[in-house]
Amino acid sequence: MLHISPAEIDKFSVSSLITRTSNDVMQIQTFINLMLRISLMAPFMCLGGIIMAFNKSRSMSMIIFISIPVMIIFVFIIAKASTPVSILMQETFDRINLILREKITGIRVARAFGTEKYEEERFDLINDSYMKKAIYMNKIVNFLIPGLSLILYITMVALLAFGGYIAVNDSNGILIGDIIAVIQYVMQILMSVLMLSMVFMLYPRASVSMRRVSEVLELNFSVLEKETVEEQEQGLIGHVRFDHVSFKFPGAEEEVLKNISFESGPGEVTAIIGSTGTGKTTLLNLIPRFYDTTKGDIFINNINIKNLKLLKLREKIGYVPQKSFLFSGTITKNLLFGNHLASNDNLDEAVTTAQAYDFIMDKQEGFEYKISQGGTNVSGGQRQRLSIARAIVRDPEIYLFDDSFSALDYKTDSALRKALINKSKYATIIMVAQRVSTIINADRILVLDKGECVGIGRHDELLKNCKVYMEIVSSQNLESEGEND
Repeated sequence: MLHISPAEIDKFSVSSLITRTSNDVMQIQTFINLMLRISLMAPFMCLGGIIMAFNKSRSMSMIIFISIPVMIIFVFIIAKASTPVSILMQETFDRINLILREKITGIRVARAFGTEKYEEERFDLINDSYMKKAIYMNKIVNFLIPGLSLILYITMVALLAFGGYIAVNDSNGILIGDIIAVIQYVMQILMSVLMLSMVFMLYPRASVSMRRVSEVLELNFSVLEKETVEEQEQGLIGHVRFDHVSFKFPGAEEEVLKNISFESGPGEVTAIIGSTGTGKTTLLNLIPRFYDTTKGDIFINNINIKNLKLLKLREKIGYVPQKSFLFSGTITKNLLFGNHLASNDNLDEAVTTAQAYDFIMDKQEGFEYKISQGGTNVSGGQRQRLSIARAIVRDPEIYLFDDSFSALDYKTDSALRKALINKSKYATIIMVAQRVSTIINADRILVLDKGECVGIGRHDELLKNCKVYMEIVSSQNLESEGEND
C-alpha cells in the first residue's frame, strides 16, 4: 500500500484497504491456523482407522465409502450457500469502516450542524445490515453439525445392523468384539472427516478474504518504474519542463488538464492560479508521479520523469500538500521526515525560514513538543508552517507548494515568501495559490481555466492580456495593489 498510487487508493477506497489489511488478514490467519493444526492430525486418524477397520471386517468397512461421500457433498452444499453471504459480509464491513472513519474524522462538523442523531442512525443502519447477514450466515452454517451428526449416527446404526446380521446368519461370522472395534474405527474415520469439515466451513469466508487481499497484492500499478534509468544531465539542477501534457483520471470521460506546456528553472518562481476545479493540484501531483500523464511528457533536468526511479525522482522534490498533515510525535521527528540526517542547525534554519521558530519556542518543550495525530493540537497556520519547514529541511532541487500559504495572514505570508526565495536561490519553486497577493512577484504565472492554460506571464503582463486573470484580480480587489507593487 505504501507503493501504490492515489489512483489505486481511489479504486479500492481507504476504508476497504483498512479492512483488507486487518479483518481480511485475520480471517485468513484463523483458517490457516486451524487447518494446520487439524489437517495434519485428521488424515493420519482417518488412514489409521481405515487400515484397522478393514483388518477387522472388510465387508462392514465398505459402509464408509457411502458415508464419506455423503458427508463431503453435504459440506460442499453448505459451503456453496455461505460463500455469497461471506462476500456481502466483507463488503458491509468495508462500509462500517467507512462510516466509522467519517464519524471520527468529521466529528466537529457533525457537532457543529447538530447531526449526531442522524450519524447514530446511519451507523445503526449499517450495523443492523451486517448483523442480519451474520445471522443468516450462522443459520446456514448451523445446519452443518446436525446434518453431519445425523449421517454419523445413521452410519453407526447401519454398522450395528449389518454386523448383527453377519454375526447371526454367517457360520463364520464376525465376533461381537470385532463389531464394536469396527464401529469405533469407523467413528474415528468419520470424526476425522467431521473435523476437516468444520475447518472447511471457515474456507468460504477465508477464500473471500484471500481474494480481496490478492486483489491488492496482484495489483497492476498505474505508475511503473523502468528497470534502466538515466543519470542526471550535467549542468542542470531543478529544471522542470512540461511538454504538451494532458491528463484524465482513470474512468473519467473528460481530461482534467489539456495540452499544458511551460518551463521553470532554478531561482525561478512559477505560480499556478485559477478557479476551483481547474486542475491546479492535479498538475502539481504529476511532477512526483502520484499520477502519470495521459498525453505528453514531463522532464526534470531534460530527463523524462518516467525514466527515473521513483525514489530518485522524489528525492529531488520538497512537497507541501494542500492539506497539511503532521505525524504523531515531536516537532523534531516531523521535521526529520524531510531529511533524517539533518542537524539541529538545519532544523533551526528551516523553521526560521518557515516563520515557525517563534511559536515553537513559545512551547515549553520547544522542538520536543508532541504533535497529536494529524496535528490537531496546533493551528492550521502552524501546521502549514511546519509542513513548509519539513520540505525546506529536505533541501530539494524543486519545491512544490500546493496552496500552502492559505492559512497564513498577509504579514506572515509575505515574510515567509521573502525568506524562502533567499533560502532557495538555486532551487525551482512551483506553487499553487488562490490569493493573487501570494504570487504577485512570481517570475511566471500560469492561469488555468477548465484544465487549459489560458494565460502565462508575469502579473503586469497578464493584467493586460488575460481576461480570466483580470477577473480573478478584480474579484480580490487587488488590481490597484498589484499596480502599486
